[in-house]
Amino acid sequence: MVFFFFTCGEHTFTSRLKGYEDVTVQCMNCGNVSAHVFKRWQWFTLCFVPIIPFSFKPYHEVGCHICRFFQDIKYRPDVEANHGQIPMNGYGAQHPAGAAAAAAPPEQHQYK
Repeated sequence: MVFFFFTCGEHTFTSRLKGYEDVTVQCMNCGNVSAHVFKRWQWFTLCFVPIIPFSFKPYHEVGCHICRFFQDIKYRPDVEANHGQIPMNGYGAQHPAGAAAAAAPPEQHQYK
């Protein structure tokens, strides 16, 4: 009597998306500024060897390593348009009048 034992499953290959390696954005699930842009590709495995991909091309997603939430990059126009260089919660925001207004001396208040 011959008995063969095969292990089937899936494996996800994950790497940083080229051009977005230094981008860190806010996670839309937990709110932490710890999400990065990843390229993820899921494969069917037979005896721990990747055999067949589940899709023809990898997914481009924003993923948080804290809450493990992944969101397709097409739902994050802030990341695609600015490569993640956006102010979070108002930090790093530009003054609306530009650099000239930022260089103006602060107002002096007099109390009587």
